[in-house]
Amino acid sequence: MTGPEALVCYPNVLLGEGASVDPFVILGRPPRGAQPGELILKIGVHAVIRSHTVIYAGTTIGNNFQVGHNALIREFTVIGDDCSVGSGSIVEFKVQIGNGVRLHSNVFVPEYCRLEDGCWIGPNAVLTNAKFPAARRTKETLQGVVVGKKAIVGANATVLPGVVIGPRALVGAGAVVTRDVEADAVVVGNPARHVAKVSDLRYDDVGALVYPEVAEPK
Repeated sequence: MTGPEALVCYPNVLLGEGASVDPFVILGRPPRGAQPGELILKIGVHAVIRSHTVIYAGTTIGNNFQVGHNALIREFTVIGDDCSVGSGSIVEFKVQIGNGVRLHSNVFVPEYCRLEDGCWIGPNAVLTNAKFPAARRTKETLQGVVVGKKAIVGANATVLPGVVIGPRALVGAGAVVTRDVEADAVVVGNPARHVAKVSDLRYDDVGALVYPEVAEPK
């Protein structure tokens, strides 16, 4: 571990070999109702944890994890190998994240979401889980989002509670996803609508994706 100055490390933190931890990081903070050291925080080998990140106790993180500055990862979350969480992102408690998942900067992932292997969440994307915000039964009716394997959620997209985004699907930047997205589908707009299949997209001469022309809704 390098740079331990001003590191706050609670008891029962298991940090793998080769970890790099910046100053002003908090590891193993106990959640409400738990005592320091009561829950284990386990992080695999070769982690890179940048300044002002807070990771709560009760979470398990795999190998080769990278996290940006000022990120928050709450308790009882499971993160696989080769994952990265960008600066300013928030992962709430009881989230499941597979292997090779990339969260860009300022992403919000609330409780009970499941992000499957290889999916990619763009900057400022917001996943939601409260079907009835500020209602008396809000906490009893929370429903997380599922993002399938190798699916992509574009920048500034919003995904409503309980929505399932199928494997290899592509959610366009700024889309508001109100219902399930089929595997391999491209959806754009507010509300998001199906416009193409990912497998039908082509690339231009410099390797950039060429999206189909989308007719404006009547």
